[in-house]
Amino acid sequence: MKVKQRAGKSFVLCQVLVTVALSPCVGAQTCETQSELNDATRAPLATAAQRYFTMAAKGDAASLRQNSIPSLSADFSAVEARLKDRQQDLTGAQASERSIFLLDAPGSAPIPHAEFLCGVFGKNGQTPGSAAFYLDNLPSGKYAVVVLDATSSQAKTTFSEMLQLVGVDWKLAGLYINPATAAGHDSDWFLAKAREYKSKGQMHNAWMFYLQARNLISAVPFMYTLATDKLYDEWHAQQPADLPGDGKIADLTAGSATYKLTAVFPAAVGNDLDLVVRYQSINATNADLAYQENVAVIKAVVAKFPEFKDAFANVVARAQDAAGHDYGTLLAMKDIK
Repeated sequence: MKVKQRAGKSFVLCQVLVTVALSPCVGAQTCETQSELNDATRAPLATAAQRYFTMAAKGDAASLRQNSIPSLSADFSAVEARLKDRQQDLTGAQASERSIFLLDAPGSAPIPHAEFLCGVFGKNGQTPGSAAFYLDNLPSGKYAVVVLDATSSQAKTTFSEMLQLVGVDWKLAGLYINPATAAGHDSDWFLAKAREYKSKGQMHNAWMFYLQARNLISAVPFMYTLATDKLYDEWHAQQPADLPGDGKIADLTAGSATYKLTAVFPAAVGNDLDLVVRYQSINATNADLAYQENVAVIKAVVAKFPEFKDAFANVVARAQDAAGHDYGTLLAMKDIK
């Protein structure tokens, strides 16, 4: 199963869009929202989701792995890393149910492009209660996406699970843990700041704050809602051409060297918002050379985009080679000359 990052607005199955609930096409993928589920269907889903949340809140990765589908259990490192990163936020947290979606992928073979449209769509697309899910190479079966709001003394977190029905049990098929705030602010604040930067002509800052707003508002990367569609409508044409994105690499000149930037994005660390710059390097395993390159990249990024000085506390450069090695360097913005 592969998460499908879809740039555009959600579209409908069978090329039909109506103002009442969508009628499923014969043999197509179907979806039921929480309000459409009867108690006998909903209760086991809610119970399983809460049970797996409790394991996560206790840091019990071993039990989560034992209750996962075979393909996830065989490669559980990403889930373990996610749990480790968010353990402080989850410890002692209580979870409340936000939404449940039941997805049915019929057939006997994996679906190259699975599309699930849930709830009521209007003439302009999504409505407040609707959602769309897009996944590539999805094995046939019954799935559910359960979104929980988790609150602890440390943070508010969006805890989302993808479950798959195996026999009579709902097993974990995917886990997504996203902070509800970053550097002490929610998605609305970041969107307001993005618009403020845009009004000042600082389009690179505007894009970074839009990315942060989008990350905070998205429960899982393959789920699209009215809120995410509105963000797309407002910002899809605003991405600066000189920044990497959507698989595109951007060149950065630093002195006589040219670096291949693979990603530039914001990252919250405590109450600070940092700028992270990833680039290709053959020196990621050589600490001395990688440090020198990182400093050069940081200085070149700030020189090329001086507006970043107004928005970020630090800049982090990460040299990465083809084998996956990574070497990072952080410089405080105030120290970058």
